[in-house]
Amino acid sequence: MRVNRILLSTALIVVAMVIQVSVLARLHLPGAVPDLLLLTVLGLALVYGHVGGCLVGFGAGLLADLAPPADHAAGRYALVLCVIGYLAGLVKPDNGRLKSATGPMVVVVAAALGTTLLYAGVGALVGDTAARHVGLASLLFTAALYDLLLAPFVVPGIMFLARRADNDPLAETSSSSKKATDISSGWISTGTGLKLGSQRGLGGLKTKARTRTTRVGRIKGVKRL
Repeated sequence: MRVNRILLSTALIVVAMVIQVSVLARLHLPGAVPDLLLLTVLGLALVYGHVGGCLVGFGAGLLADLAPPADHAAGRYALVLCVIGYLAGLVKPDNGRLKSATGPMVVVVAAALGTTLLYAGVGALVGDTAARHVGLASLLFTAALYDLLLAPFVVPGIMFLARRADNDPLAETSSSSKKATDISSGWISTGTGLKLGSQRGLGGLKTKARTRTTRVGRIKGVKRL
């Protein structure tokens, strides 16, 4: 990943994690907690593609695993968000621009359901049965509902910032200067070729003129004799 992508992704993930832990987790809503971190990963994956989404998801999930008050095994949410980020990056729109809101909303609902199922499945593998006591059906419904309501305020803004970070004016300036240099060198080389050609043409004309003058002198000399 580029340096500007890494810096922007890190900043957005940290901000989303702080807001989710300090604000959203304390709302005590029924069922699941609105997953702002998941929406941030989805917004970045829809711009960066499947490789970038996979890396961003892994970093975001690892931060969530290590940040207090984490009550699960480290690496569990990193694995889940890594898979979700990869799958979301596969449906990246052209040039990272949304043509309609239907596609991203479907991605958000599918990601919310997939995240909950994967998290519960990995938890069952490591012996965590908390999802059974809470109720998996209610978790799926509330997770999809909360993320769907929060997505229009988060995902478009994340994608806008990601696109702006990719448009590096310094890189564009350097590329345009390189093109200008190439064009100018081409003009210089063309101009040099024209000059050389013109000089050769003038030389040929001078040689022909001298030959004609010599012939005329000889003819005149013959007449004088």
